[in-house]
Amino acid sequence: MQHTHSAPLSRRDFLCRSALGVAGATFGLAARAEATIKIPVGLQLYSVREQCQADLPGVLTAVSKIGYKGVEFAGYYGRSAKDLRKLLDDNGLVACGTHTPYDSVQGDKLKETIEFNHIIGNKFLIVPWMEGKSKQAWLDHAKFFNEVAGKVKSEGQWVGYHAHAHDFEKFDGESAWDLFFGNTVPAVVMQLDTSNCSEGKADPVAVLKKYPGRARSIHLKAFGGGPEAVIGEDKVDWKEVFAFCEGEGKTQWYVLEHESSKDPLDAVKRSYVGLKKLGKV
Repeated sequence: MQHTHSAPLSRRDFLCRSALGVAGATFGLAARAEATIKIPVGLQLYSVREQCQADLPGVLTAVSKIGYKGVEFAGYYGRSAKDLRKLLDDNGLVACGTHTPYDSVQGDKLKETIEFNHIIGNKFLIVPWMEGKSKQAWLDHAKFFNEVAGKVKSEGQWVGYHAHAHDFEKFDGESAWDLFFGNTVPAVVMQLDTSNCSEGKADPVAVLKKYPGRARSIHLKAFGGGPEAVIGEDKVDWKEVFAFCEGEGKTQWYVLEHESSKDPLDAVKRSYVGLKKLGKV
């Protein structure tokens, strides 16, 4: 092999090449780290409500074994906050949300709600249902949630609202959802439900994109494939939903929900497998 002699590098050239090498390596590491970041997946326990009523400890053990990292409560099955926290800890789960009735964030009840959620380790207080028969009613809801958001912020908690089909009813040409989230501060969490939104004749992707940074928690629910269909077997544009959540959505939790299976535990297991096929767990 013939060797050639190149001119020695100047100090300036050496430093430039070294800097480029370090930058390239750093970029590569950052890109790989970005690619491995996954939003944790929790389960809304309403999916297995009858099983929870019969055997909450057994359900939490089963949910943990499937692979879920957290659970969102929709009722506490007669358990104290301390009992719930122990059950969560025993199963390596965290509380990724509570569906908190509207009256529980009002008046003196708010203090109790904050304390309860502190004990179980939850920071997302999600109101699951509200009604409003006029534009002004939804504007009043927005004003109230702004006040609550300010009160819970110092406690390290967030208040939010969960979507149902009726939230996309229009008043004077504007949906209740837009009247509400268009007039709430960014600290009010927009917990979209992909199926409920679709049932309300709205496009989940379009709704999400209208409110960057607001979907800190989102309900992943199959729509359009029949009662036994799970994520990936339905008609939701999951690619676009995930792209938003993992970018400008700033989503902290994916919360899986499946409401209507003949075998609820099997449905949430199949749902987890569906998420795995899509590379989300």
